[in-house]
Parts: sequence; C-alpha cells; structure tokens
Amino acid sequence: MKIALTLFAASLPLLAIDGVAVNVTTGKPQSGVAINLVQPSQNGMVPLGNTTTDSQGVFRIDKQIPPGPGLIQATYQDTTYNQIITPGMPTTGIQVKVYDATKKAGVSKTLEHLILLEPGIDNLRVSETFVLGNETNLTFNDPTKGSIQFYLPPSTAGKAQVVVTAPGGMPITRPPLKTATADIYKVDYPTKPGETRMDVTYTIPATDKFAGKVVASQSATHLVTPPAVTVTGDGIEPAGREPQTQANIYNLTGLDYNLLIDGIGSLREEATPAQGEDGGSPQVEIKKPRLYSQLFWVLGLALGILALGGTMLYRKGTV
Repeated sequence: MKIALTLFAASLPLLAIDGVAVNVTTGKPQSGVAINLVQPSQNGMVPLGNTTTDSQGVFRIDKQIPPGPGLIQATYQDTTYNQIITPGMPTTGIQVKVYDATKKAGVSKTLEHLILLEPGIDNLRVSETFVLGNETNLTFNDPTKGSIQFYLPPSTAGKAQVVVTAPGGMPITRPPLKTATADIYKVDYPTKPGETRMDVTYTIPATDKFAGKVVASQSATHLVTPPAVTVTGDGIEPAGREPQTQANIYNLTGLDYNLLIDGIGSLREEATPAQGEDGGSPQVEIKKPRLYSQLFWVLGLALGILALGGTMLYRKGTV
C-alpha cells in the first residue's frame, strides 16, 4: 500500500512554484519583488498566479503549470526580469535575478549603430539598428531620455515599428515616444546587464532623396544599401562593399546627412518563410566589436533583424 501511494503521489503534477529573488547588485535576497507566473499562448500571456517576495526574498505560487513552458516575470524598480520554466525543469528552489536600477550616464553604451536603406518601387524602407552594451551589475532605466533616441521623418507621423531584444530574451515591441526635440523619438525600455538590440523600422513613399539625422552616441554610425543601390550627398563617405552580400557601406561623417538615391533593391530574403519566420527580415547581422575584421560589423546571410512572425505571438503583453 505504501509503495502504491508513493507511485501515485509521484504521478501527480507539481502544484507549486517557489524560489528566491536575488539582487545581483547587492548580492542579497530581495524583498518586495512582484512575481507573476504566466504561460505563453497564441492569444498572448495567460496569467497563472502572482505574489510578492517576503523579507527573505522568498516567493511561492500554489499553481500548476499546464503542459508547455511557463514564465516567471519578476518586476523590481520598474524593470521586469524573465525566467522561463520549460517542461521537466525543477519548479522549486528557483533563483530569479534582479538588479538595482540607475539613470547614471555611461552604464548603457551604444556598441553598434546601423542604418539600412532599401528603396522599392512604391516605398523606401528604413531599418535602424542599435546594439546597446551594459557591462555593469546595474540596470539602466531613464524614462525621461529613454535608452535610445532616433530620428523619424515628419512624413511618418511618428509611426514606426520598434522591436527590442533583451539579453537572453525574445523580440518584443515598444512604441516610439516623442521627445522635446522635433522629429526625435525615444524608446523607454530598461537596458539590463548584457547586450540589448533595438530595431526601428519605418517606410515612406518612394523617393530618390532622403534626409536624416542621428543623435550623438559613443558609436560611429554606418549606412548600408543593397548592391544595386548607391547613394551620394552630404554627410557620408563610401567605405567599400561587404564581401558576402556585396552591400554598399558608407560612414556617416556627421549627425546630419542629405542623400540622393540611385536604384532599387533589398537585402531581404525572397524565399517563402518557414513556419514561425518572417520572410521580410533584412539579412543583416551585427557582430560584437571584438569580432570585427575591418568595418566593425559583418553583414551576413544569417538572421538579421530577428524573425518576428511566430515569436511575437508568444510575447504579447508586458515583459
């Protein structure tokens, strides 16, 4: 009978998630962290339970995770930290890491800044990519200035797609927000320790002229066009071609540029996308500076601006 009861108990699903929130900045357990247990679904995040860590940083949610992965969202000082629980993983003794937040300049730095122009018959698509590095044990969070600032032409009316990929995370969307400077927008998203990628994409009606500007940062800005497209004008200088894609590369020499565009073309894959992929993703890959050979980044045929189609279904809501 005892053996039978033991086997029966072992077959029951785990009905609780418990663990401790650790503040990596202080090296101590962190009280007052809001813990939410959710599960990704095609309809967004399904809430399963929530609690707050006690004085010892301990939390417990008495809730079963249905078949499939679960997600712990720990919110501390206006920043949410995610931890995935995959099937088969232990659901007790989970350690969730959080960090103190700061507005101190220099905590988050722009490592890469790339602008891709893809002129078409009907429109001009502009993809601006930022790679931000945070090598501290603090999270940079400045809602007033944002993590990045960028220019949007007046014809966009402030409409652009902004996709953020946090360290170890999946792509999520954030809205562009106005700043006090005309046509300059920001992204209000905390920059956690590690590398965060932010992609800003918008289109304007087809044109052979394009004027833009960049907000000063620690990184130089490079402009890229497809092989069949060349640009001339003020504020840029040619820097050769990328060997694999034969894309044209230009260095920006100032904060403003005024271009004449010749030709049409795209660096986007034309093949039918696999399930869960977006075939319209530009094939641009940015490498970390220590891997550069000449131009500080490599344009490849790899992932580019991350495929958003299927994954976005799993990241609706606050993350």
